[in-house]
Amino acid sequence: MQPSTIAIVVVAGLHVGFFILESLLWVSPMVRRMFNTSKEEAETTRVLALNQGFYNLGAAALLIWLHSTSNTAGAMAVLLFLVGMGLVGALTANWRIILLQSLPALAAFLILGMN
Repeated sequence: MQPSTIAIVVVAGLHVGFFILESLLWVSPMVRRMFNTSKEEAETTRVLALNQGFYNLGAAALLIWLHSTSNTAGAMAVLLFLVGMGLVGALTANWRIILLQSLPALAAFLILGMN
């Protein structure tokens, strides 16, 4: 397997994981602890998290599809979008988003660009 494929699969896998946390498990005690939210806060933000999770799932699907169809420019655009959204998340929600979203997407972008 090529390094670019591994990088894309890692980034896509992370975003599938984000989808699961945000769209399927958002109000669970485990996820509430991860995001430091109360039961009331989780219930109040459930629909927003559901929407955000589906955006993450869509990004994962797009990455896999674009890469599997050899659309390098499209995959690189999605990766840059994820880097940017990670920076926004880090500035507005939690700085660790840079580590979990921006850095893996940037690494995949650079690896893909070297092909």
